[in-house]
Amino acid sequence: MRAARLLPWSGPEGKASYLITDERGGRLSRLADVTETTQLDMGVQLLAHAEDLLPDATEVQLRFLAERLTEALRDILRVAESRGSGIREPGAEGREPGADGQGPGAEGRDPGAESREPGP
Repeated sequence: MRAARLLPWSGPEGKASYLITDERGGRLSRLADVTETTQLDMGVQLLAHAEDLLPDATEVQLRFLAERLTEALRDILRVAESRGSGIREPGAEGREPGADGQGPGAEGRDPGAESREPGP
C-alpha cells in the first residue's frame, strides 16, 4: 500500500513536502529517517544547552536561544505529525486533514512539492 509521508523539510516557498512510498521505503525515505533522528537529537542537545545557559544569559543570548528553540520545536512538531502522533495546531480541532491547505487531502496543493519513490 502506498502512503503519503510528511518529509522533515519544507519544499519550495516553505510548503510541506510529501513522499509517496510503500512500506519498504527507499533512499529518500531513509534520508528522511536520518534527518528526523538528527532533528530530535539536536532538540535534546539544545534543551540541555538552554538549561545551562538560562541562569546567567544576556539579552542577546536569550534572543538567540529563543530563535533556536523555536526552530527546534517546529522541527519536532513536524516529526510528530509525520509519525502520526495526532498533535495539531491550536484551533485545528474538528478540521479535516488538509483543510489548512497542507497535508494529505489538501486541495490545490503544489504538485511540485511532492516526491515519489520508484515502486518495485
